[in-house]
Amino acid sequence: MSNKRRDNKGRILRNGEIQMKNGRYRYKYVNTFGEEKYVYSWRLDVHDPQQADKPIEASLREKEKQIQADMFDQITPEGGKLTVLALVERYVSLKNNVRPSTEASYRTVINILKKDPFGGKRIDKVKLSDAKFWLVQMQKNGRGFSSIRTIRGIMRPAFQLAVDDDLIRKNPFAFELMSVVYNDSVTREAISHEDERKFLKFVQEDKHFCKYYDGIYILLNTGLRISEFVGLTKSDIDFENMKINVDHQLQRYIGIGYKMVEPKTESGVRQIPMTEEVAECFRRVIKNRKPPKVEPIIDGYAGLLWLDKDGKPMVAMHWEKYFQHSCDKYNATYKVQIPRITPHVCRHTFCSRMAAARMNPKTLQYIMGHSEIAVTMDTYTHMGFEDARADFLRVVEA
Repeated sequence: MSNKRRDNKGRILRNGEIQMKNGRYRYKYVNTFGEEKYVYSWRLDVHDPQQADKPIEASLREKEKQIQADMFDQITPEGGKLTVLALVERYVSLKNNVRPSTEASYRTVINILKKDPFGGKRIDKVKLSDAKFWLVQMQKNGRGFSSIRTIRGIMRPAFQLAVDDDLIRKNPFAFELMSVVYNDSVTREAISHEDERKFLKFVQEDKHFCKYYDGIYILLNTGLRISEFVGLTKSDIDFENMKINVDHQLQRYIGIGYKMVEPKTESGVRQIPMTEEVAECFRRVIKNRKPPKVEPIIDGYAGLLWLDKDGKPMVAMHWEKYFQHSCDKYNATYKVQIPRITPHVCRHTFCSRMAAARMNPKTLQYIMGHSEIAVTMDTYTHMGFEDARADFLRVVEA
């Protein structure tokens, strides 16, 4: 009679395999650290049926095969025992000379992981479905698509670092985001000529909001990003050559304060031509600017055009509130409502106006500061039926 060890079904057990008294199988092995480790399963072979009263899991020999493959490929056991939080912190520690906005995003993700049980999960235990479920739950809990996209934009390269370091085999965050969470971002449409005219007239004649008229008019007629707009200094306005010099942006970050940052790409550095009406707005702004008690100097830049009542630099948040409150007052005053207008809507509107007027696409790309022409044509140009009809009639009547 053979003295080979067998299970209760008469099958020969391999080295390291045993069947325990309760029927469960165990495999003992020594990992690359010299540590004795064990894996368990209620099934010995892949062909064994799943037991109805037992958890669904891989068979013992499937687990053995994965362990042996990992050891052969020198995959670090147990993901180096790194948690998700520790992995992201390691990834962030390797990033130097990043923009303050990127640094702020890193801090946000780390803070989320510190509070979320997902952050304490071992990286080799994170499956594709776990990563997807985590992001889905974020959206269900009220986090917006843009925020989730930023989070995934950090998680994916962090886990790729673990793959490259042979800590795990696959990146659980390597999936198409739109296949998991839906884009609930509000589409920013250009406003009509009529809505623009009515809004500007209302702001100009309102006792409170009239002080913001020049700034709103400039935003609607230059295509400036709000961070570029608030970063403008007196020396950036060239009245002699009728142009606006753009080579920096003003940002304010929690825990950091005010920062002048360079545009993300070389395309952001440009000179924007201005009309006489825009130039006149700038002349009034400079003339009416009250000298502060202490002139703010941000990273060497002085003479900022937009200061609040305390003499501190205005930032994007200020102007977003001015737009919101003025739109709210307009809609509370008149029956015929106007759509939500923001600094970014002004940028959309300017771009659409220029496209509708058939400005050369490359010229428009330069003025807008886009690095890709596709962004100019697809993202910022919102052509409506009236634009289409006008263009159609121009062609057929030519």
